[in-house]
Amino acid sequence: MMRRKLTAGDIIEARCTKCRAVLNHRIVAMVEDRVVRVECNTCGGVHNFYPPGESKAPTARAAARGSAPAPRKAEKKTGKAERDEWESLYNAVDRSRAVPYDINGKFKVSDLVEHPVFGFGFVKSVIKPNKMEVLFEEGRKLLRCSA
Repeated sequence: MMRRKLTAGDIIEARCTKCRAVLNHRIVAMVEDRVVRVECNTCGGVHNFYPPGESKAPTARAAARGSAPAPRKAEKKTGKAERDEWESLYNAVDRSRAVPYDINGKFKVSDLVEHPVFGFGFVKSVIKPNKMEVLFEEGRKLLRCSA
């Protein structure tokens, strides 16, 4: 069987990066005999040529955990000094005086804040405009607040 040489403007099957499917594409650019860029006939997107071969096989790690990725875990980057400081403040304070965190709330240094995700925290500094640094059990966080 004689196969005709491909040239720019010819139609070829390729994996579309926008449609995420193998579709007909028009060849836009070639380097010697190799197809380099194509334009999708369905969505009009121009991208590098990806042959319609098999998609990547899942890695052993991905196969072991199933098809859905595992949820990300919060990293523990709290230094020992910060952790000790938080524990000493937490043990010495009356938690009933904690102010619920509100993005529009006004806070001052040394206020006890109760955040719905991070828990109890202590305002270490108020940074203008509209930011404060709070020490939580898992470390310092920069939160939005009212000026």
